[in-house]
Amino acid sequence: MSIPRVRLPVALGVVSLLWLCLGMAVSAVASANADSPRVLAIHAGTLLDVDQGRALRDQLIVIEGERIIAVGPVADTPVPEAAQVIDLSSATVLPGLLDGHVHLTSRHDQHGYRGLAVSTPRAALTGVASALHTLRAGFTTVRNVGAGGFADVALRDAINDGEVVGPRMLVSGPSIGITGGHCDNNLLPPEFRAFSDGVADGPWGVRQRVRENLKYGVDLIKFCATGGVLSAGTSIGAQQYTFEEMEAIVQEAQMLGLRVAVHAHGTEGIKTAIRAGANSIEHASLIDDEGIRLARERGTFLSMDIYVSDFILGSGEAMGILPESLEKERIVGTAQRENFQRALAAGVRMSFGSDAGVFPHGHNARQFARMVEWGMTPMQAIQTATVNTAELLGMQEDIGSITPGRYADIIAVAGDPLVDVNELTQVGFVMKGGQVYRRDLLVTAAAN
Repeated sequence: MSIPRVRLPVALGVVSLLWLCLGMAVSAVASANADSPRVLAIHAGTLLDVDQGRALRDQLIVIEGERIIAVGPVADTPVPEAAQVIDLSSATVLPGLLDGHVHLTSRHDQHGYRGLAVSTPRAALTGVASALHTLRAGFTTVRNVGAGGFADVALRDAINDGEVVGPRMLVSGPSIGITGGHCDNNLLPPEFRAFSDGVADGPWGVRQRVRENLKYGVDLIKFCATGGVLSAGTSIGAQQYTFEEMEAIVQEAQMLGLRVAVHAHGTEGIKTAIRAGANSIEHASLIDDEGIRLARERGTFLSMDIYVSDFILGSGEAMGILPESLEKERIVGTAQRENFQRALAAGVRMSFGSDAGVFPHGHNARQFARMVEWGMTPMQAIQTATVNTAELLGMQEDIGSITPGRYADIIAVAGDPLVDVNELTQVGFVMKGGQVYRRDLLVTAAAN
């Protein structure tokens, strides 16, 4: 019996077709697996429930892709099949922290005249390093309030595109301010004709500036309602902008869907900004009883940076801070802390804002100890940097608590921050959107 002969090219064609089909099948399976969100399960020894202000023992957090899908006691919450398990059973786990007042494109050692040598591209590169320091410190979302040349917009977009590692960012672009005010450049003589990007005067001038900032990609508006500590030639207590100008900024921003943060140290400027409809008052150093009442009645957040005075008075001179600025901080620092205490007792809503960039990025959590020293419980201080600031940013459905549906922004510390809030300065585990960026704690990962 003769064996039929198959011509070689035909045989190779059949084999090739079989391999092609097999390859397509394998590729399809691989593609399906790649498209399936990664599932993680975190065993939290202690979980801080910031919504209810309590600590829970032995909790399981289940994450699919970027978001949390389940939270519950380990005994009652099944670990999904093939989930990667992260063991934080000896740690305290809490939501990623939020800082509502940072300057990522600024450096702590470039104050005063040193800042004149910094270009916008250089500031943007500074932001890359600052963003990494901030994220590794446990701050997974920040609000950047003031950056020249829209450098913060570029930084936010680079983070969102995965080109740079950093926290989730909301950005204001250049701060809006009067000619010669806190948000202007007052360090050069008139022949240089130097003005900061956000300078605008009059109701229509400030409206145009709001529109320009939105055109170039901001998430919110920041304007300066009083003088400031670190600006040359401004008085802390002096109001900048009339009520009509402030109202025009707020109305224009709100019409365009933007929230408004207001730099204000001085008493009258604070109250005028609240009456104009500001969402938050930054610093609020010299707020009086009427200002506290207005803030409470209108639901205005106070963002009081009560740590930064330590750095300015301790290290500021070596960092280039001007003598007049050091003197202004000596006047305002203690008053701000006393007014923080009074506003807290009155029930004003408080957010967390550190002013990082004035001091080194990554040291944001040093403020918690000052908040506790001046009247807050550790849990209240943590709530300012989680649920409270999430509400201020309008992102309470996405961030601020470890809850199903929120982003998997999760951090952990070795000790108990409810006993010693300084534990938050030693974050050992950081996750943002389901991706781990720091795992210094003794954690293990294994397939279930």
